Amino acid sequence: MSIYTPFQRCFRPRRLRAFYRLLGVNESTRVLDLGGGAFFWDLALSIGLPLPQVTVLNIRPPGDEARSFLRWIVADARASQLPDNSFDLVFSNSLVEHLGDLKSQKLFADEVRRLAPRYFVQTPDRLCPVEPHFVTPFVHWLPRDVQRRLIRNFTFWGLRTRPSQSYCNHISEEIALLSKREMKQLFPDAKVLSERFAGVPKSLIAVKAGAPVPPLSEAAGSPLSIGHLGA
Repeated sequence: MSIYTPFQRCFRPRRLRAFYRLLGVNESTRVLDLGGGAFFWDLALSIGLPLPQVTVLNIRPPGDEARSFLRWIVADARASQLPDNSFDLVFSNSLVEHLGDLKSQKLFADEVRRLAPRYFVQTPDRLCPVEPHFVTPFVHWLPRDVQRRLIRNFTFWGLRTRPSQSYCNHISEEIALLSKREMKQLFPDAKVLSERFAGVPKSLIAVKAGAPVPPLSEAAGSPLSIGHLGA
């Protein structure tokens, strides 16, 4: 089991239900999943949600995530070469923070807004005190040169997975968490919602739905007993 599995089991079903409700997803909806894979669509089937017409765009081939119900395109989400408005909506979960810097994140955001009239883009909130990739408090608030020295031996992820120092250097350059202000700059035509755990900011979600967007707590269903989701 991945170190992330318990957190994914807690938040992702609610996030997926919010996506369906906010954007009116059904079997005929043409969805482009940027940087995704099979996880959310397997989850949709397992919790009884209708399966839309999903195309996954990822820089990697599907491998063991190949599914008969998924179309898969190997391409860069910053420059897909797909025609404008090829889909009804774009879905993206925890990709934009892996693009390294604001320039690449802006290219990605421009693609999201070009490829569909509606979208749902999630990313971890930089205000969250626990860095979600390394599962360690405060490390993401330090300068990158300090992060590189700490990741392998002073984070839960580093101690659990024992990555090489060169990979630690790579991942510290790859991850660039965003603030709510930066998300609003990247997606100026969206409403940026805040996903919270026990009142603490956890994730940001940029939603352009084509209709007024309610608080995330209403879209996701009944509140979590261990926390809540709020706008």
